[in-house]
Amino acid sequence: MKCARRLVAGTLAAGVLALSLTGCGDSVEPIERLGRKASQEPSGAKDSKEPKGAATPSAPAASPGAGSASDEAYRKWGLTAPLAYAPKPAQKPQIPKAAPGKVPVIDRIPVPPQDKVVFLTFDDGAEKDPEFLKMAADLKLPISMFLTDSVASSDYGHFEKLRDNGSASTVNNHTLTHPNLRTLSYEGQKKEICGQQDRLEKRFGQRPPLFRPPFGNYNDDTLRAASECGVSSLVLWRVSMQINDFQYAAGSTLTPGDIILAHFRGPSELKGSTETQMTTRMLQRIQEQGYRIGRLEDYL
Repeated sequence: MKCARRLVAGTLAAGVLALSLTGCGDSVEPIERLGRKASQEPSGAKDSKEPKGAATPSAPAASPGAGSASDEAYRKWGLTAPLAYAPKPAQKPQIPKAAPGKVPVIDRIPVPPQDKVVFLTFDDGAEKDPEFLKMAADLKLPISMFLTDSVASSDYGHFEKLRDNGSASTVNNHTLTHPNLRTLSYEGQKKEICGQQDRLEKRFGQRPPLFRPPFGNYNDDTLRAASECGVSSLVLWRVSMQINDFQYAAGSTLTPGDIILAHFRGPSELKGSTETQMTTRMLQRIQEQGYRIGRLEDYL
């Protein structure tokens, strides 16, 4: 079957369209479309959607730097060389300002062309693989998580462990139920975004600053609703990790400042591959192209 790419609605200010990358070779459907399986309880301990009392926010971890992972960790997880990490920049890049009452839309961080840094983001939260927790902790991967309550809340403790493993990973908003926001009214969008802001703040002790719309679909109402809900930036992507390799919105290689989209997925969605195997391949592709990994929030 011929590979097809579907451009999502929602044109960026720079005139670039974000891609929803599905249906190509080793590609997989977005986890949120899988229906009943995505919301099944994990076999281990679970967290209720409405925990008793608010969580205490963890102390901010130091941003990862070169050599923050142990010398042997990379071999353990299938890499042939240590990962390179970008330190926190002395000055944040200038992000174009949004119109009053709206949030800016960011699909790539504007870094200098010689600064070969990319950023890891994982969406949804249906897969809760304890081996991935070990991998992320061993390698000190700085991951920006965008969690959907309907699939992640069955075990928010899993993502709390990922946040608190010393890598400075973060929890952000991906709506309550993962709808196509463009099909909702302003009030409907605000309910989805603010509702997940409230739940994540109650569970993790902090109100997330970043928001990613499901499927990359948004409109003017989304930008206004996100601002009303206390979001500082709407984050998209230009590169998507599939099972074995990247798909690109444009070109065939990484570009400095690229935000990489991956998902918390398991073998049933990855054609037998595990989340750790997919992540190893992603990290290998980053290394092969000579890039370092940065912490997204250090640049925003």
